[in-house]
Amino acid sequence: MNIRNLMILLVSCVLATSAFAAEKKKPPSPLTVDGAVTVDAAQAKAHYDKGVVFLDVRSDKDWAAGRIKGAKHLELKKKYNEDSLSKLVKKDEGVVIYCNGSPCPRSSQASAKAVGWGYTKVYYFRDGIPAWKTAGFPTEK
Repeated sequence: MNIRNLMILLVSCVLATSAFAAEKKKPPSPLTVDGAVTVDAAQAKAHYDKGVVFLDVRSDKDWAAGRIKGAKHLELKKKYNEDSLSKLVKKDEGVVIYCNGSPCPRSSQASAKAVGWGYTKVYYFRDGIPAWKTAGFPTEK
């Protein structure tokens, strides 16, 4: 193999690797969800202290590893639907929806669905469980 062919092969490998890496990288969740109020950890904690329902939409495995103390769980892809949500909270009651922070799209998707179903007090906790833990707020397993 001559130098030219070797260079072409090397460049092809680099380009293929870069394309694969770009494909695997997930965009962060949106900053806002139309019809929902985005809250940070301190604002979420204020709702928590008022007794607002916290809804974890992470996977069953993530839920089992630890969660916000007292949160309810509806796995987004398996159990989250209008009927299951209505069993936890009324459409005019508050609900704080969270997942694994900004890299995780589940809380934004669940918040958008809740708004679409007519829920009027949806709090999108974009920073989710990582921010909650960093703040030292109550968790459980």
